[in-house]
Amino acid sequence: MNRVIGIRRHPLKSAAAEHVAEAFVGKHGLDGDRTWTCLDADGTIGSAKQPRLWGTLLAVSATYQPAQGDRARAVHIAAPGAAPAQAGTPEADAAVSAWLGRPVRLTRNAPQQLKRHHWWPDEPGMIPDWVADQTPGEDDTVAARHDAEGGRFFDFGPVHLVTTGALERLDNEHGSEVDPARFRPNLILDLPADPEPGQRIAIGPDAVLEVAIPTPRCVIPSLAHGDAPADRALLKTLAAHHRIDVADYGRATCFGLYANVLAVGSIATGDRVTVAG
Repeated sequence: MNRVIGIRRHPLKSAAAEHVAEAFVGKHGLDGDRTWTCLDADGTIGSAKQPRLWGTLLAVSATYQPAQGDRARAVHIAAPGAAPAQAGTPEADAAVSAWLGRPVRLTRNAPQQLKRHHWWPDEPGMIPDWVADQTPGEDDTVAARHDAEGGRFFDFGPVHLVTTGALERLDNEHGSEVDPARFRPNLILDLPADPEPGQRIAIGPDAVLEVAIPTPRCVIPSLAHGDAPADRALLKTLAAHHRIDVADYGRATCFGLYANVLAVGSIATGDRVTVAG
Protein backbone atom coordinates (compact mmCIF):
# COMPACT_ATOMS: atom_id res chain seq x y z
CA MET A 1 0.00 0.00 0.00
CA ASN A 2 1.27 3.46 -0.90
CA ARG A 3 1.68 5.43 2.29
CA VAL A 4 3.32 8.34 4.10
CA ILE A 5 6.67 7.28 5.53
CA GLY A 6 7.99 10.68 6.68
CA ILE A 7 6.62 14.06 7.77
CA ARG A 8 9.05 16.92 8.28
CA ARG A 9 8.48 20.49 9.32
CA HIS A 10 10.93 23.40 9.10
CA PRO A 11 9.74 26.05 11.57
CA LEU A 12 12.83 28.20 10.86
CA LYS A 13 13.78 28.61 7.21
CA SER A 14 17.06 26.80 6.40
CA ALA A 15 17.32 25.26 9.87
CA ALA A 16 17.21 21.50 10.47
CA ALA A 17 13.96 19.65 9.92
CA GLU A 18 11.66 18.65 12.75
CA HIS A 19 10.54 15.03 12.27
CA VAL A 20 6.94 14.58 13.37
CA ALA A 21 4.52 11.65 13.39
CA GLU A 22 1.50 13.76 12.42
CA ALA A 23 0.67 17.26 11.27
CA PHE A 24 -2.21 19.38 10.06
CA VAL A 25 -1.99 20.41 6.43
CA GLY A 26 -3.75 23.74 5.89
CA LYS A 27 -4.03 25.67 2.64
CA HIS A 28 -0.66 27.30 3.39
CA GLY A 29 1.12 24.01 4.08
CA LEU A 30 2.01 22.10 7.23
CA ASP A 31 1.03 23.90 10.42
CA GLY A 32 4.11 25.76 11.69
CA ASP A 33 6.25 25.19 8.60
CA ARG A 34 8.70 27.96 7.60
CA THR A 35 7.01 30.63 9.71
CA TRP A 36 10.29 32.13 10.95
CA THR A 37 13.43 33.31 9.18
CA CYS A 38 16.75 34.91 10.07
CA LEU A 39 17.21 38.56 9.16
CA ASP A 40 20.79 39.64 8.47
CA ALA A 41 22.26 43.07 9.12
CA ASP A 42 21.99 43.94 5.43
CA GLY A 43 18.22 43.28 5.45
CA THR A 44 18.38 39.96 3.58
CA ILE A 45 16.82 36.78 4.94
CA GLY A 46 18.72 33.61 5.72
CA SER A 47 18.98 30.82 3.16
CA ALA A 48 21.52 28.01 2.89
CA LYS A 49 21.40 28.61 -0.86
CA GLN A 50 24.33 30.88 0.04
CA PRO A 51 26.32 28.34 2.09
CA ARG A 52 29.21 30.66 2.92
CA LEU A 53 26.81 32.81 4.95
CA TRP A 54 24.14 30.35 5.98
CA GLY A 55 25.32 26.76 5.55
CA THR A 56 25.80 26.21 9.29
CA LEU A 57 22.19 27.22 9.91
CA LEU A 58 21.33 23.67 8.78
CA ALA A 59 22.70 22.49 12.16
CA VAL A 60 20.30 24.66 14.18
CA SER A 61 17.16 22.85 15.31
CA ALA A 62 13.68 24.35 15.57
CA THR A 63 10.55 22.81 17.06
CA TYR A 64 6.99 24.05 16.68
CA GLN A 65 4.55 24.15 19.59
CA PRO A 66 0.95 24.61 18.38
CA ALA A 67 -1.51 26.71 20.31
CA GLN A 68 -3.45 24.74 22.91
CA GLY A 69 -5.87 26.17 25.44
CA ASP A 70 -4.31 29.31 26.93
CA ARG A 71 -0.90 28.41 25.52
CA ALA A 72 0.10 30.42 22.45
CA ARG A 73 1.87 28.79 19.54
CA ALA A 74 5.65 29.09 19.66
CA VAL A 75 8.87 27.97 18.00
CA HIS A 76 11.83 26.91 20.11
CA ILE A 77 15.34 27.24 18.72
CA ALA A 78 18.43 25.25 19.74
CA ALA A 79 21.82 26.22 18.30
CA PRO A 80 24.71 23.82 18.94
CA GLY A 81 26.27 24.50 22.33
CA ALA A 82 23.46 26.83 23.47
CA ALA A 83 20.38 26.33 25.60
CA PRO A 84 17.03 26.21 23.75
CA ALA A 85 15.23 29.56 23.52
CA GLN A 86 11.94 30.75 22.12
CA ALA A 87 12.05 32.42 18.72
CA GLY A 88 11.39 36.14 19.04
CA THR A 89 13.44 36.53 22.23
CA PRO A 90 16.89 38.10 22.64
CA GLU A 91 18.16 34.74 23.88
CA ALA A 92 17.27 32.99 20.61
CA ASP A 93 18.79 35.80 18.55
CA ALA A 94 21.97 35.66 20.61
CA ALA A 95 22.29 31.87 20.32
CA VAL A 96 21.89 31.81 16.52
CA SER A 97 24.14 34.87 16.13
CA ALA A 98 26.89 33.22 18.17
CA TRP A 99 26.64 30.03 16.11
CA LEU A 100 26.75 31.91 12.78
CA GLY A 101 29.47 34.27 13.96
CA ARG A 102 27.64 37.52 13.18
CA PRO A 103 24.55 39.34 14.49
CA VAL A 104 21.21 38.17 13.08
CA ARG A 105 17.64 38.48 14.25
CA LEU A 106 14.85 35.91 14.02
CA THR A 107 11.60 37.30 12.64
CA ARG A 108 8.15 36.29 11.45
CA ASN A 109 7.71 39.57 9.56
CA ALA A 110 8.93 39.96 6.00
CA PRO A 111 10.91 43.08 5.11
CA GLN A 112 9.28 45.34 2.52
CA GLN A 113 11.89 44.35 -0.06
CA LEU A 114 12.36 40.67 0.59
CA LYS A 115 15.76 39.48 -0.67
CA ARG A 116 18.24 36.70 0.02
CA HIS A 117 21.79 35.84 -0.97
CA HIS A 118 22.28 33.04 -3.49
CA TRP A 119 25.33 31.14 -4.72
CA TRP A 120 25.09 29.78 -8.26
CA PRO A 121 26.69 26.31 -8.35
CA ASP A 122 29.63 25.90 -10.70
CA GLU A 123 28.66 22.32 -11.59
CA PRO A 124 27.53 22.33 -15.26
CA GLY A 125 23.78 21.95 -15.61
CA MET A 126 22.88 23.33 -12.17
CA ILE A 127 21.73 26.76 -13.38
CA PRO A 128 18.13 26.84 -14.70
CA ASP A 129 17.43 28.17 -18.18
CA TRP A 130 15.43 31.08 -16.80
CA VAL A 131 18.55 32.51 -15.11
CA ALA A 132 21.01 31.42 -17.79
CA ASP A 133 22.73 34.82 -17.69
CA GLN A 134 24.08 34.10 -14.20
CA THR A 135 27.76 33.24 -13.76
CA PRO A 136 28.51 29.82 -12.26
CA GLY A 137 30.37 30.04 -8.96
CA GLU A 138 29.26 33.61 -8.30
CA ASP A 139 27.32 35.18 -5.43
CA ASP A 140 24.09 37.04 -6.11
CA THR A 141 21.27 38.79 -4.28
CA VAL A 142 17.84 37.72 -5.50
CA ALA A 143 14.21 38.41 -4.69
CA ALA A 144 12.73 36.05 -2.09
CA ARG A 145 9.16 34.87 -1.72
CA HIS A 146 6.77 35.29 1.17
CA ASP A 147 3.22 34.01 1.53
CA ALA A 148 1.85 37.10 3.25
CA GLU A 149 -1.59 35.60 3.95
CA GLY A 150 -0.15 32.48 5.54
CA GLY A 151 2.97 34.11 6.99
CA ARG A 152 5.30 31.59 5.33
CA PHE A 153 8.79 31.99 3.88
CA PHE A 154 8.42 29.55 0.99
CA ASP A 155 10.63 29.38 -2.09
CA PHE A 156 7.65 28.27 -4.21
CA GLY A 157 4.87 25.87 -3.23
CA PRO A 158 3.36 25.34 0.23
CA VAL A 159 4.22 21.61 0.30
CA HIS A 160 7.40 19.94 -0.93
CA LEU A 161 7.55 16.17 -1.33
CA VAL A 162 9.83 13.38 -2.52
CA THR A 163 8.97 9.77 -3.36
CA THR A 164 10.74 6.52 -2.51
CA GLY A 165 10.74 5.54 -6.19
CA ALA A 166 12.69 8.64 -7.20
CA LEU A 167 15.06 8.23 -4.23
CA GLU A 168 15.81 4.60 -5.14
CA ARG A 169 16.57 5.65 -8.70
CA LEU A 170 18.87 8.40 -7.43
CA ASP A 171 20.69 5.94 -5.14
CA ASN A 172 21.48 3.77 -8.16
CA GLU A 173 22.60 6.75 -10.26
CA HIS A 174 24.81 8.10 -7.48
CA GLY A 175 26.25 4.75 -6.43
CA SER A 176 25.34 5.26 -2.76
CA GLU A 177 22.30 5.95 -0.61
CA VAL A 178 21.17 9.58 -0.62
CA ASP A 179 19.58 10.86 2.59
CA PRO A 180 16.22 12.52 1.73
CA ALA A 181 17.08 15.21 4.30
CA ARG A 182 19.31 16.73 1.62
CA PHE A 183 16.17 17.82 -0.27
CA ARG A 184 14.35 19.27 2.75
CA PRO A 185 10.94 17.76 1.95
CA ASN A 186 7.79 18.11 4.00
CA LEU A 187 6.62 14.65 2.98
CA ILE A 188 8.31 11.42 1.99
CA LEU A 189 5.77 9.29 0.15
CA ASP A 190 6.13 5.59 -0.56
CA LEU A 191 5.29 5.76 -4.27
CA PRO A 192 6.98 3.91 -7.14
CA ALA A 193 7.51 7.12 -9.14
CA ASP A 194 6.86 10.86 -8.95
CA PRO A 195 3.31 11.93 -9.84
CA GLU A 196 3.03 14.31 -12.79
CA PRO A 197 2.09 18.02 -12.53
CA GLY A 198 -1.67 18.33 -12.32
CA GLN A 199 -2.15 14.97 -10.63
CA ARG A 200 -3.85 14.87 -7.26
CA ILE A 201 -2.52 13.12 -4.17
CA ALA A 202 -5.02 12.12 -1.49
CA ILE A 203 -3.44 11.55 1.93
CA GLY A 204 -5.38 10.00 4.79
CA PRO A 205 -9.09 10.69 5.12
CA ASP A 206 -9.15 14.39 4.19
CA ALA A 207 -6.01 16.02 2.78
CA VAL A 208 -5.63 16.41 -0.99
CA LEU A 209 -2.62 17.92 -2.78
CA GLU A 210 -2.16 18.83 -6.43
CA VAL A 211 1.31 18.57 -7.95
CA ALA A 212 2.46 21.96 -9.28
CA ILE A 213 5.99 21.61 -10.72
CA PRO A 214 9.18 19.61 -10.19
CA THR A 215 11.52 21.26 -7.68
CA PRO A 216 14.56 23.01 -9.17
CA ARG A 217 17.65 22.21 -7.14
CA CYS A 218 20.42 24.46 -5.83
CA VAL A 219 23.60 23.81 -3.86
CA ILE A 220 21.78 22.71 -0.68
CA PRO A 221 21.61 18.94 -1.42
CA SER A 222 25.41 18.82 -1.52
CA LEU A 223 25.86 20.40 1.93
CA ALA A 224 26.21 18.57 5.25
CA HIS A 225 22.85 17.74 6.85
CA GLY A 226 23.10 16.30 10.35
CA ASP A 227 24.82 12.92 10.07
CA ALA A 228 24.96 13.18 6.27
CA PRO A 229 28.33 14.74 5.32
CA ALA A 230 28.89 17.18 2.49
CA ASP A 231 28.68 15.45 -0.91
CA ARG A 232 29.70 17.73 -3.77
CA ALA A 233 29.47 14.84 -6.27
CA LEU A 234 25.70 14.72 -5.75
CA LEU A 235 25.29 17.87 -7.83
CA LYS A 236 27.02 16.14 -10.74
CA THR A 237 24.67 13.16 -10.43
CA LEU A 238 21.60 15.39 -10.29
CA ALA A 239 22.69 17.48 -13.28
CA ALA A 240 23.50 14.35 -15.32
CA HIS A 241 20.24 12.51 -14.70
CA HIS A 242 17.61 15.02 -13.57
CA ARG A 243 17.80 18.03 -15.88
CA ILE A 244 14.32 18.24 -17.37
CA ASP A 245 11.85 20.62 -18.99
CA VAL A 246 9.79 22.54 -16.46
CA ALA A 247 6.57 23.72 -18.10
CA ASP A 248 6.44 27.48 -18.80
CA TYR A 249 9.95 27.97 -17.37
CA GLY A 250 12.60 26.02 -19.30
CA ARG A 251 15.10 23.32 -18.43
CA ALA A 252 16.42 22.86 -14.92
CA THR A 253 17.95 20.21 -12.70
CA CYS A 254 15.07 19.05 -10.52
CA PHE A 255 14.34 16.57 -7.78
CA GLY A 256 11.12 16.33 -5.78
CA LEU A 257 7.85 18.13 -6.35
CA TYR A 258 6.09 21.26 -5.17
CA ALA A 259 2.38 20.83 -4.48
CA ASN A 260 -0.59 23.01 -3.66
CA VAL A 261 -3.25 22.12 -1.09
CA LEU A 262 -6.74 21.44 -2.47
CA ALA A 263 -8.27 20.03 0.71
CA VAL A 264 -6.96 20.47 4.24
CA GLY A 265 -6.72 17.81 6.91
CA SER A 266 -4.62 16.00 9.47
CA ILE A 267 -2.05 13.49 8.19
CA ALA A 268 0.13 10.92 9.93
CA THR A 269 2.94 8.54 9.06
CA GLY A 270 1.41 5.33 7.75
CA ASP A 271 -1.55 7.12 6.13
CA ARG A 272 -2.66 5.76 2.79
CA VAL A 273 -1.65 7.75 -0.30
CA THR A 274 -3.65 7.67 -3.54
CA VAL A 275 -2.65 9.33 -6.82
CA ALA A 276 -5.30 10.25 -9.39
CA GLY A 277 -5.81 12.46 -12.43
